[in-house]
Amino acid sequence: MKPDPSTSNDISFDDFRSQILQDYEIAVTSRECSLLGRREVLSGKAKFGIFGDGKELPQLAMARAFQDGDFRSGYYRDQTFMMALGYLSPKEFFHGLYATTDINKDPMSAGRQMGGHFVTHSLNEDGTWKDLTKQKNSSADISCTAGQMPRLVGLAQASKIYRNVKEIDQTNFSNNGNEVAWGTIGNASTSEGHFFEAVNAAGVMQIPMVICIWDDDYGISVPSEYHTTKGNISEALSGLQRDEEHKGYEILKVKGWDYTALIHAFENASDIAREEHVPVMIHVTELTQPQGHSTSGSHERYKSAERLEWEREHDCNKQFREWILENGICSEEDLKKLDREIKHKVRTAKKEAWSEFLQPHLEAKKQLVQLLDQVAAKSPNRAFITKIKNDLIAIEEPLKKDLASKSRHALRYLLGENSPEKNQLQQWVANFLDTNEPKYSSHLYSELSNKATNIAAVPPTYPNNVEEVDGRIILRDNFDALFEKYPQALVFGEDTGNIGDVNQGLEGLQKKFGELRVADTGIRETTIIGQGIGMALRGLRPIAEIQYLDYILYAIQTLSDDLATLMYRTVGKQKAPLIVRTRGHRLEGIWHSGSPMGGLIHLLRGMYVLAPRNMTQAAGFYNTLLKSDEPALIIESLNGYRLKEKLPSNLGDFCTPIGKVETLKKGTDITLLSYGSTLRIVEKVAQELLEVGIDAEVIDAQTLLPFDLEHDVVKSLQKTNRLLVIDEDVPGGCSAYLLQEIVERQGGYKYLDSAPQTLTSKAHRPAYATDGDYFSKPNAEDIFEKVYEIMHEVDPKSFPPLR
Repeated sequence: MKPDPSTSNDISFDDFRSQILQDYEIAVTSRECSLLGRREVLSGKAKFGIFGDGKELPQLAMARAFQDGDFRSGYYRDQTFMMALGYLSPKEFFHGLYATTDINKDPMSAGRQMGGHFVTHSLNEDGTWKDLTKQKNSSADISCTAGQMPRLVGLAQASKIYRNVKEIDQTNFSNNGNEVAWGTIGNASTSEGHFFEAVNAAGVMQIPMVICIWDDDYGISVPSEYHTTKGNISEALSGLQRDEEHKGYEILKVKGWDYTALIHAFENASDIAREEHVPVMIHVTELTQPQGHSTSGSHERYKSAERLEWEREHDCNKQFREWILENGICSEEDLKKLDREIKHKVRTAKKEAWSEFLQPHLEAKKQLVQLLDQVAAKSPNRAFITKIKNDLIAIEEPLKKDLASKSRHALRYLLGENSPEKNQLQQWVANFLDTNEPKYSSHLYSELSNKATNIAAVPPTYPNNVEEVDGRIILRDNFDALFEKYPQALVFGEDTGNIGDVNQGLEGLQKKFGELRVADTGIRETTIIGQGIGMALRGLRPIAEIQYLDYILYAIQTLSDDLATLMYRTVGKQKAPLIVRTRGHRLEGIWHSGSPMGGLIHLLRGMYVLAPRNMTQAAGFYNTLLKSDEPALIIESLNGYRLKEKLPSNLGDFCTPIGKVETLKKGTDITLLSYGSTLRIVEKVAQELLEVGIDAEVIDAQTLLPFDLEHDVVKSLQKTNRLLVIDEDVPGGCSAYLLQEIVERQGGYKYLDSAPQTLTSKAHRPAYATDGDYFSKPNAEDIFEKVYEIMHEVDPKSFPPLR
């Protein structure tokens, strides 16, 4: 289905009629998918359903105004829009509902997300960009309410960058910034902070963004007066309306069942945003939800009889049908015939999708039943295996889970046996898991040859008369080299532009590269990250600066649910190589000093988390990441900007490897692993330990996600046989993660003669001032005494009690 989105006024009546009936067919098709989709969930064939019924008409209008190169950042009710663009067929709709693990059958996520989450493919099979200007684009949806809003800001900002920064090669990404970013959101979700932050950011920035609010007066069971001031979001935001003296929004309001008004409103919004680069808000009112919020409940429980009757009368599809008849566009008889044809088409698509979903399962079931029968015949435990086989036979529509579970269970009854039949079953289980597990686990990170962990290390080089400078100078001059080397690179954040960040790591760069490439933002961490995601989705190389590590918690939902999962949930069909720059560690106080690394490394799986010990290492990480195309968080050491470092001569070129540790001091008695600012204390203590006869090996973890891909820490343990992990996270945080990586995943337990230990901060946030830091975080004496205690246990005579 590839409809013609033309809205030209200069068309014949036959063309006009064809256009109207095409829209009607899409609307009815979408509705029928919703109705049958709910039944499939209630019958148990699908797990959960949330559909776009009641929102069909405005989505058709949006599709007609949507042009090649435009981007959508929407939510889970936009199925009609995707059908109107030709990106979602009824069969694909049902494959998404059934969670078919085939990207060709469920092009939205290959079964990784529930139905209703939409995406277009931005990348070719080899990971290179498609020409996004020659297709209509949808960024990958997330369920989290209003979670699509931060990214929307960046998608729109990219057009502003492409229109105004002339040195960037726009090929494949933009046509002089003429693209509009379209956001869709339900009225209740406009109560979320993400919505308000994004609305404010776009109004300040004046970017080509259209926010479409589908308003059906409810948020699940809660009516709008409990969600929104005045019970009306466009009324509440009326102060944002632009006028002759003030920049702002163009705010439009239109009824969701009025087809002609919708077409005009969306065309108007498109023209304003596209030509003037002004944000527009379309408040679409008087919409309905014929089946309620989702398959988990019924709206009859919370809507009055009067409201339900009103909804039946004002259903947009019903109103559209009546308008067609009233205007003589089509006869009642012809519409009824078309309705019947559509219902048959959707039912056929449903049956075909379910058959295609089941087919490989049934084939595997047949194989497994035969194997179980054969192995049972040779086993003393024949009765038990036969029962498993019969239970499997009784499952008429098996899932992969059923096949894996039954086959693995059967192996328990073959313990100690040795037969060709058992070997065949074992091989079947291994092949089944090897084939199917990647369908649910691949593409957490890039699987291409240019992934960041494949970028080779390039050491910094130094001239004979090397100069020692503040660490911030190395960062600044390296960023200068990078912005010269990569015209598509840009950086933005709070105090990033005019003063060159709070630690002057970007000093003077705004004056050199302009306010769009080195930009200040408001205090709004979530949309700072959203700017980066959206621009990265459109081919730019953004660096989003979060002023302090503690502030990243404001943006953690967007980082975790959107950026970190993007490649995974699109099965590698979209990428957003955003670099997030921040600073943390060792400042003296509850805030601006924390190190919530344990939370970050678990919430940000899918990103790289890098903790360089100094600014040379940090600069090398930026250089490495810009050679690749994956997202990362770099945490610079907050107390390291004024420490002296040697100034490399190959700025912009040297690369710190990702996934590798670095041994800073060789030793034979114990391995000390740390990272970031704490590492400097560890290095000092290692020298002091030599005075009492303890030779410690010091290793910089350096990259936390991923950690030590070459298992160099275990190689150290083979020599020292003892391990202490030191960090300033809370107990059970990052140090516990590192311990698991070393002892369990890398098999380091085999080489330990002493219990592996961790030394962390206290469980509370660090108290204020120098004394607060000393008594809250691992200090030099803590580290010395902990190492000495371990060695005392090993050799009490050589290392008598210290205190």
